[in-house]
Amino acid sequence: MAMPEYEFRRMSMPRGTTRGAARRQLADQAEYGHWELARLRLFPDGSRTAVLRRRIIRAIRTF
Repeated sequence: MAMPEYEFRRMSMPRGTTRGAARRQLADQAEYGHWELARLRLFPDGSRTAVLRRRIIRAIRTF
């Protein structure tokens, strides 16, 4: 069985973004774009960077 392939997307949230606002943004991406959180990084200045991923589904041609 082949390993699943993923596409990645990076989201940057500026300093001053509240935890609730960040959660809402990530929840919207998950619900409507089918993205899942792969990594979230909080920097000392308060900014956040999130890496989202979703599986690439390849259609297999049938004969």
